[in-house]
Amino acid sequence: MTVPASPTTSPPIATAPVSPHLANSEPPRPNRPKPSRLKLTYDIVMLIAISIDLLLISLDAVLMSDFSVNAAQWLSVSEGLSWYQATLHKPLRTAGGFFTIFLVAELLLRWAIAIKEKVYYRWFFFPFVHWYEVLGCFPQLRLLRLFRAVVIGRRLYQLGYQVLPQPWINRIKFYIDLLLEELSDRVILTTIQNFRQELTNPETHKSFIESAITRNRAEIEAAVLSILRSELAPKLQELTASSGGGSLLASEMGNAIEEGLANTPELRRYLRMIPIAGSLIESQLQHVGHNIGENVVYALNKRLLDPARLDALMVAIASGIAQIDTDNSALDTLISSIIDDSLTAFEAQVKVQQWKHQDMLNL
Repeated sequence: MTVPASPTTSPPIATAPVSPHLANSEPPRPNRPKPSRLKLTYDIVMLIAISIDLLLISLDAVLMSDFSVNAAQWLSVSEGLSWYQATLHKPLRTAGGFFTIFLVAELLLRWAIAIKEKVYYRWFFFPFVHWYEVLGCFPQLRLLRLFRAVVIGRRLYQLGYQVLPQPWINRIKFYIDLLLEELSDRVILTTIQNFRQELTNPETHKSFIESAITRNRAEIEAAVLSILRSELAPKLQELTASSGGGSLLASEMGNAIEEGLANTPELRRYLRMIPIAGSLIESQLQHVGHNIGENVVYALNKRLLDPARLDALMVAIASGIAQIDTDNSALDTLISSIIDDSLTAFEAQVKVQQWKHQDMLNL
């Protein structure tokens, strides 16, 4: 006799609280572990060190320029500037050289760690991925160190750390969007202007229209056929109805035949030769002619405006329009006007500066 095993209960899974900084951000990648406290501290220290180094480099470059000499003479502070150039310039250059040596050693150490941990597919991928750090080690390209500061700041920001105040971030994003919008607008407007110049060339304009129509003949035929079926077919099919246009056309045809019989003097003369019944026969003959006219119209409409026959006629018309000859001045004028109006409307839309909207200025 076997004793049934007692059911095992799995412990409840505790849900980790969500940080308010990361509640509205993108979810972290599942295979990317959270960096250690030591790595975060090192990134912050490097960010501060690179920022100070770039600040000192910029300040030294400004104070050693001819502009600073002229400004110091104008402000009567030439002695202070001379003291800086004679006393602090060389130590700052020396400190910058030692910091460059430190960056080279730090870069080599990180390269060795990346090779040991097999971070990249090949060992020589590291300098290509971190090209801005490699080039930033050269004294002439020290401004490229700003890229590393930006990369570190972005990584800290993605981890939920507020590197810069939010108004600063909003202002930076605003000016980046402003710059990109102005650059893209200039490119688009230049392209539109070049396209207009191409259209003014008769040969280019002719080839453009011909190629556009040739490539889209099937679409033109389908569009024309759709318009004919939706707009023209119902109007023509009303002619077959016994009420509305059909009855009006039949009545007019009957009246025309009746009037034609009444205005035929030979028929009236022959009928009046018949005593007593002549006038009655004439009246009945006109009435019969009126009915014949109506019946003829209904019969013609029924045969000529049959749905299948009408649809075949519309297909033939659409096919004929699609095979239109491009050597047509009226067609050239029409297409040129449509293209010019479209470019004008698009150009006006591009000229609208979106960054000037009030909702974008409330930073």
